[in-house]
Amino acid sequence: MHLAHRYVVSLFLTAAIAAPAAIMAVPVPQQASAQVRVYDKDHKDYHDWNQNENHAWGQYQTDNHQKHSEFSKANKKEQSQYWNWRHAHPDKD
Repeated sequence: MHLAHRYVVSLFLTAAIAAPAAIMAVPVPQQASAQVRVYDKDHKDYHDWNQNENHAWGQYQTDNHQKHSEFSKANKKEQSQYWNWRHAHPDKD
């Protein structure tokens, strides 16, 4: 009986010591989509290009009577003009 008690106590002690290490070793799941960051040279900041930014780009093109196209295909001058417009029209969070 004394030997069984000692075995059970050591088993619980080992589990109590190993549990925090096992919990910390679990990998954190990543989001499926890749994050794209765009640098705004004039304002010296980065913007996450996500669905919200994509919507703002479409709104900018509509407001300025431009044909819809991808931001990445716009030239540097158009991109700079967009970032100026974007800083003047921040999100309403």
